[in-house]
Amino acid sequence: MCIHTNLAPQAKPRIINKTNPNTQGDYMLGTKKYGRLCNFTLAAALLIGVAAAPAVAQSFPDEPITVVVAWPAGGGHDTVTRLVTEHLSQELSTSVVVTNVPGAAGANGVRQVEEADADGYTLGVLGVHATAQSYMNANATDLINLDPLAVINIEPAALAVRRDTGIDSFEAFLEYAHNQPGGIINGNDSPGGFSFLNAAFIESYFEIELTKVPYQGYAPTVAALVSGEVMSTTLPVPMLADLHDSETIQILGVAATERHFRVPEVPTFAEMGYDYVMTDYVMVFGPRGIEDERRATLETALLAAMEQEAFQERGRAMGLMLSPGGAEAAVELMRSMDDLIYPVMQDADLVSTRER
Repeated sequence: MCIHTNLAPQAKPRIINKTNPNTQGDYMLGTKKYGRLCNFTLAAALLIGVAAAPAVAQSFPDEPITVVVAWPAGGGHDTVTRLVTEHLSQELSTSVVVTNVPGAAGANGVRQVEEADADGYTLGVLGVHATAQSYMNANATDLINLDPLAVINIEPAALAVRRDTGIDSFEAFLEYAHNQPGGIINGNDSPGGFSFLNAAFIESYFEIELTKVPYQGYAPTVAALVSGEVMSTTLPVPMLADLHDSETIQILGVAATERHFRVPEVPTFAEMGYDYVMTDYVMVFGPRGIEDERRATLETALLAAMEQEAFQERGRAMGLMLSPGGAEAAVELMRSMDDLIYPVMQDADLVSTRER
């Protein structure tokens, strides 16, 4: 099984001209032509008022923007979103507020954005979960109703175990799983979430059976792993790197074509002889139908925010594989992931709501 994602060339964002057209000359009163000048001045004012109306209406943004995260606070998507919005607010000169709307493996939050007014003031973030949910949940959003704006990062999945399990390699993991079907208790998110998909795909590809225990997002999954409620987990690398460093857990393998810079000592599955690559991503989107100039404003600001040195430094310190891209790249990534993940979901018997 091999799931790869490649970003398309970044679309060149359009720059909105914010030049104020409301300029006028001075007028002298108190002359013999006072009456005519008054009439002229009144007419000019009326014309200027008419001309100014569209400019005021087009001022965007002039109120706070809300970004919906479809997972609880403290998880991967939440952490990335808060990092981006901090810098986005500087670019847009307005408040950008993050709100968490968890539930249904991310479907609730995505649907809230889908149903919002397409005015650019309500955005969201999504990943692979949105693609999966569209085939698993009858109430999930059809991706055609969303407007991708920018890609933030692309993260490979990983497989990790607690050190006290005695499993010290991926081969030992497979041996344990084959000898005791269902004996490995794995922590993951709800059906359709990325770590659930990673666990299900590992089961399908390696022909093993795990006991998958669902949690509402990455943060509670990590807590369950630390407390010993579960033996293993299938989260992305950034959520596990610190625990790996402290030797609380051991990351057995990374589902990428190259090793992750945060844990360079951990081999990829490809290095171990298995063609298994599985990546998640975080992108910003809005409801379909946002007016073109507002979309361009948002895209330009998002790209500028992600170009800031402070954003880059903090993202790397957090272990994120940043992959900034504009709307064109986001559309292509969503399309390619849909093409790649659907047959894998079919093989894992996860397509239950609709077929392509």
